Amino acid sequence: MERAGSFTAVSGTGIVVIGLIAVIAGLLADRQTGANAWFAVWIAAAVAAVVIELTLTARKARALGLPIDSGPGRKFALAFTPTLVAGAILTAAVTTAAPRDLLVGMWLLLYGAGVTAGGALSVPVVPVMGASFMAAGGIALWLPPSLANWMMIAGFGLLHIVFGSFIARRYGG
Repeated sequence: MERAGSFTAVSGTGIVVIGLIAVIAGLLADRQTGANAWFAVWIAAAVAAVVIELTLTARKARALGLPIDSGPGRKFALAFTPTLVAGAILTAAVTTAAPRDLLVGMWLLLYGAGVTAGGALSVPVVPVMGASFMAAGGIALWLPPSLANWMMIAGFGLLHIVFGSFIARRYGG
């Protein structure tokens, strides 16, 4: 019954991998001296994360016999995608001219809003994950700019690892 109305094919394993990518990206980004290089590391990590999660979610959906492009899967994507597009547009508009703490807060807040919206059509833990990202984004906006990169690691790294592990255990893969 749950599968009929919610999207259960979110890959917990993929979410953990995204978290690991973010931790590595954060450690690499922290070593960059210029804003452009820091920015490039995180954008590359984001692109890799999207490709990996889409691939692993599609694989999980096939294994469960769920069509990823219709019903709950399509609704999940339609709810999740607008905030990612908004984040991409805002990122392109402000690029590296924006302070890191503003970018980090914006990225975490918008990603969290997308996860929360899409998560309303998924398993119950996904909206909680989204709210956690939003909380991290709000915190990032109030912390000193020197901690911005560490908030990226905590948010995109550790939160993904924790929630992805839970999803993988509770909902398989």
